[in-house]
Amino acid sequence: MTAPGRPVHVLAKPTGAICNLDCTYCFFLSKDALAPGAPARMPDRTLETYLHQLVDLHADHDEVTVAWQGDEPTLMGPEFFRRAVAIVEARLRPGQRVQHTIQTNGTLLDAEWAALFAEHRFLVGLSIDGPRELHDTYRVWKNRRGSHDDVIRAWTLLAAHGVDVNVLCCVHAANVGAPLEVYRYFRDELGARHLQLIPILERATAETLPIANAGWSERAGRGRLFYRQEGDLVTDRSVDPAAYGEFLVAIFEEWVRHDVGTVFVQLFDVTLGNHLEVSSLCVHSETCGAALALEQNGDLYSCDHYVEPGYRLGNVHDTPLATLVGSEQQVAFGRHKVDSLPGQCRTCSVRFACHGGCPKDRFDVTADGEPGLNHLCPAYLRFFGHTREPMATMASLLRAGRYADEIMDDYRRLDATTGRNEPCPCGSGRKFKLCHAR
Repeated sequence: MTAPGRPVHVLAKPTGAICNLDCTYCFFLSKDALAPGAPARMPDRTLETYLHQLVDLHADHDEVTVAWQGDEPTLMGPEFFRRAVAIVEARLRPGQRVQHTIQTNGTLLDAEWAALFAEHRFLVGLSIDGPRELHDTYRVWKNRRGSHDDVIRAWTLLAAHGVDVNVLCCVHAANVGAPLEVYRYFRDELGARHLQLIPILERATAETLPIANAGWSERAGRGRLFYRQEGDLVTDRSVDPAAYGEFLVAIFEEWVRHDVGTVFVQLFDVTLGNHLEVSSLCVHSETCGAALALEQNGDLYSCDHYVEPGYRLGNVHDTPLATLVGSEQQVAFGRHKVDSLPGQCRTCSVRFACHGGCPKDRFDVTADGEPGLNHLCPAYLRFFGHTREPMATMASLLRAGRYADEIMDDYRRLDATTGRNEPCPCGSGRKFKLCHAR
């Protein structure tokens, strides 16, 4: 089969499962068991083969996105990425643009890195889980020292060089209870304007749970536990679904009062898009399959959450990327998301915004015992239900050629009539002065 006409997003991992940090919840660290003893660096031959095929795959599109992830891609050093930029530039057709992106823990960045990112307009995703005490709970060095101060040094450096940076905040047991503290830290102390809130949900079986709770990083390379999307149990670090719903609602209530149009939270943008019938993220789209993962040896997998043997599509040295992306196996992977949706989800009032969430999280059963319910269903019901009316209002404003931020006027009028000791209008049950009052 040929590749689909829609743009394809490939997360390339040039160092595979190798990282300089030991983040407790990072299941990627266990993936080195896929190819024991294999080189941990992407060879030049693979780099060139992959990038040529990626650009060719998007020959009918105006823009090509080159996305680097890891564990930690900056372990490759700046020269690797200079070669990557040169290879892509030489392959682009006339008028075609490239967007370089990289997701990093930031701890290895220096002035040379910042200058490279600025020169080639890289979009940098920097992993920060909140203020120091929250971030350092799980995001640690191999000696268990927290990495927060090292990451903030990178944030400051990138800002000084004018690099576009998104905050990637993992939401887990340590920070889910502090939504406003986390959000206001990013917005007010760091000055962040683009945020992604990524729920941590680590699956396990009854047999693997005790090992998993100790941390994937502690088992990496020892052959003791390879993370798979199996089991209906979750680790102690995993986010509680009900708490995650309240986390999202609390941040939304802050954002919709003060920050529409100035702070961009990925989930909020995606939700508004779904109200406008424009899906932009696989997690909350009807189908998936256009976001794949490439390992350092050229192996291509259906998704970066499914880097395991059953989801290996092939290797770009043996089969062109376009053929792998458009294969029957990958098409079936993408369609399975909607085909396996349980009846409870099909009749749900917020299906249009949720679409069942990510398949990796759909390991619960419905009220009538049907498998395939997302473990985060309580969070999604709470968030998509709570935001339905204001999102519909913003969608109507946009359809009328107006601006979504006009909705903040409605909230200002509402808050002006609320006493500081009265319950917060957000519905949290807390006093207004202790919640969303400013």
